[in-house]
Amino acid sequence: QVQLVESGGGLVQPGGSLRLSCAASGSIFSSDIMGWYRQAPGKQRELVATFTNDGRTIYAGSVKGRFALSRDNAKNTMYLQMNGLKPEDTAVYYCNARRLGLGPETGSWGQGTQVTVSS
Repeated sequence: QVQLVESGGGLVQPGGSLRLSCAASGSIFSSDIMGWYRQAPGKQRELVATFTNDGRTIYAGSVKGRFALSRDNAKNTMYLQMNGLKPEDTAVYYCNARRLGLGPETGSWGQGTQVTVSS
């Protein structure tokens, strides 16, 4: 079983930056696929950014060019650098880890970290 702990959320003004971290422990493999999802009040959880089975990264259209995904396998940690934050980025951000070839619904989720973008 994989345990995921997110950190780095908070309150930031529009145009500001935050860096989210997701620390993985337990039976995490370097081949596991990790990604970030978010859920705003009254909305469904949506993909923000994820690594893919073939080693690429994909981003939601709404964050492309502003967010950057990275991973440090030595530390079992994934990061999401968020720049140019907008009020519509306000949500709880969740980290997900899944086995290669399987969907995110089959994987593990963190407890979430709140990101609030407001002046």
